[in-house]
Amino acid sequence: MPQGKPAGVRCIQLDEENRCRVFGKPERPAFCGGLQADAEMCGDGREHAMQWLTSLESLTAPGFMDPGSRPG
Repeated sequence: MPQGKPAGVRCIQLDEENRCRVFGKPERPAFCGGLQADAEMCGDGREHAMQWLTSLESLTAPGFMDPGSRPG
């Protein structure tokens, strides 16, 4: 995805088991390599991690406006 992966769009590098096809390869995007999993992100398992990633995508989607930053 030369222009980056838009929020809400499945990455074209994920296989059927949601594993990255370019993991460990030089063509892996810097963003992906820089995303470091931690206890907050992973929680108690895959379901929590997927919910966390979905939330991150929503928060970074174009047009997202933090309710605290809305003009009053």
